[in-house]
Amino acid sequence: MSNQKILLVEDDMNFGDVLKSYLEMYDYDVTLAVDGEMGYEKFEQDTYDLCIFDVMMPKKDGFTLGKEVREKNKEVPIIFLTAKTLKEDVLEGFKIGADDYITKPFNSEELLYRVQAILKRTSKGLGPDEDIKEFIIGRYHFNYPLRILSFKGENGVEKEKLSPKEAHLLRMFCLYKNDVLSRSLALTKIWGEDNYFTARSMDVFVTKLRKYLKKDTNLEIVNIHGNGFRLIDRTDGAVD
Repeated sequence: MSNQKILLVEDDMNFGDVLKSYLEMYDYDVTLAVDGEMGYEKFEQDTYDLCIFDVMMPKKDGFTLGKEVREKNKEVPIIFLTAKTLKEDVLEGFKIGADDYITKPFNSEELLYRVQAILKRTSKGLGPDEDIKEFIIGRYHFNYPLRILSFKGENGVEKEKLSPKEAHLLRMFCLYKNDVLSRSLALTKIWGEDNYFTARSMDVFVTKLRKYLKKDTNLEIVNIHGNGFRLIDRTDGAVD
């Protein structure tokens, strides 16, 4: 049994009930509130492992609720559900301290995947914004502040200097290693917006990172159709 507690705040009762029932099928303990005010009351009454807030709600919108929750608890992960894809709205969510956002309409399985990835990471004490500066991935060492990717081979250590965007993207892959890094999350954090042109730009950078990492056959960046990418490190016991 999971016993992990989720606070779901969604003003559409039918949609909220569907999501609640779906998450409960996977042994999550879900509390449903139908507006922002009720959501904050529920938050104060219990301790939660994850919060899922709809953005457009009566009485108190999801962003306001998120700010109030962040004032009380800086650690609890927050996922925003939004019908808007406006850059300003998405950036507002991340400024508040969101861990992810999902644009409606979406399927329940996508939400479950995001929930599982975030809870898996936070249960290890590894939040996506944690200030980690150096990473070991397979036979590579990555120094994020210096943007140096080093590979220890038979002929000694080979070093590659990454561009700022390459370094930022590789860092996000490292933080989400063996989990799915959603395309929308990476685009918003690195490029500032999620649209067709930034998505094509990201594809180019992913191709570059694949070339940098090709010396270790235990490493692979794979496409997760309709969702994002996954950096697989088989030396960490990852299963394809």
